[in-house]
Amino acid sequence: MKIILTHEVSGLGAAGDVVDVKDGYARNYLIPRKFAIRWTKGGEKDVEQIRRARKIHEIQTIEQANQVKAQLEGVKVRLAVRAGDAGRLFGSVTPADIASAIKAAGGPEVDKRRIEIGSPIKSLGAHQSSVRLHPEVDAKVSIEVVAA
Repeated sequence: MKIILTHEVSGLGAAGDVVDVKDGYARNYLIPRKFAIRWTKGGEKDVEQIRRARKIHEIQTIEQANQVKAQLEGVKVRLAVRAGDAGRLFGSVTPADIASAIKAAGGPEVDKRRIEIGSPIKSLGAHQSSVRLHPEVDAKVSIEVVAA
């Protein structure tokens, strides 16, 4: 099935790319999560609009990405969440929570869709996540999860 990506998908492409994927992958995963739309002739107009929007928000050069990486890795991120007596969280920490905590700690504004969490954060303590700044540059962010 031919689709147009509306968001960056790891291992598949960036927003605005037209790709061929298996029908089930598109129908059951990409389209319901709004990562892609079906390709149509009218959809070609949407591709240019998506690409223009991506260029505005995207870090253009590797030098810019390295500057933002230095800022991110230098900031101390503390995230206060509700937790039980044993240190288990009520719920888990989401990429949106991490993005707002980075902003609150004085770091640069980061798009929540670019934050990757290896395994769900469901306990107090120190955790690591990565931020995809550029296809060639990833920043490691240390997060200290504390009880509120």
